[in-house]
Amino acid sequence: MTHDPGERLFGWRHAFDHPATVWIATGVLGALAGAALLIQTLAATGRLSAATRTELWRRLGSWCVMAPLFLGPVLLGAAWTIGAVALLSLLCYREFARATGLFREREVSSLVVLGILAITFACIDHWYDLFMALTPLSVVMIAAVAVAADQPRGYIQRTALGVFAFMFFGTCLGHLGYFANDTGYRPMVLLILVTVELNDVFAYTCGRLFGRRKLAPATSPNKTWAGAIGAMVLTTLLMLALGALVFEGTEINRIEHLVALGLIVSVGGQLGDLMLSAIKRDLGLKDFAATIPGHGGLLDRFDSLILVAPAVFHYIGYLQGIGLNDARRILTGG
Repeated sequence: MTHDPGERLFGWRHAFDHPATVWIATGVLGALAGAALLIQTLAATGRLSAATRTELWRRLGSWCVMAPLFLGPVLLGAAWTIGAVALLSLLCYREFARATGLFREREVSSLVVLGILAITFACIDHWYDLFMALTPLSVVMIAAVAVAADQPRGYIQRTALGVFAFMFFGTCLGHLGYFANDTGYRPMVLLILVTVELNDVFAYTCGRLFGRRKLAPATSPNKTWAGAIGAMVLTTLLMLALGALVFEGTEINRIEHLVALGLIVSVGGQLGDLMLSAIKRDLGLKDFAATIPGHGGLLDRFDSLILVAPAVFHYIGYLQGIGLNDARRILTGG
């Protein structure tokens, strides 16, 4: 590991310094290969219908594209990670703005985009005070600019949508990028991404196998209490196993802290999913977009990260801090 800002931001030589990074990256690639083999085996034995087989191959193909896209930036360096999170934030906001019509409010929409870019700058600069200040400042600016248009009709809606969007795609997702200011960010970011995505898989699988009672039938008809509880148990067990590797030798590597992290990821991930499902139902949409075959839009796929990223960030920050031993104000020289 290195404390040199340039090496941390752009250096890939230390990508596999932490053994947990090796295990997680290898596990992801192995899971994709195993899934392909399983689909092929089930298809060969006639246990899959043609439609199901096609859908599974389409979803697996999407994951084969997405996995390198989130593994690559994390392994390449902190700047690449922060840039990838910024791009994800902007693309998710684009889907949200088009779905809600917020893109028509040019001034408010422009402020949301500028806010996301400002969050990105604060992450790259490792300027934590600015990072935290940007949320209230951006909310004030959005409210002020919205009223300056002198159009009282619709003021609450466009202001609320702008604040809502900035909080989701600027502040919340920005916390995932700020992790990159810690020397050991790679295993932490990969841990979050893997546990969040597998939490969705666990909820879906347990719901299909054991689900009877609906969790929120009006919001998401396919989600069940069995799926939610099963995901909480399995995600917590996964966090106990992977978290012990990621946080070895730190304060967090205690059963109670790892269990808390597992519950934060599982509950936060499912609430994030339900939150975006409620928005889609309110708008009368099935998906936010059709960007990813078999998954819908980027926002449909990564909605679980929205609440998880800040919750995990501040839990880890409270227990051991994030980026405390690395240079701060890299660009502005504070």
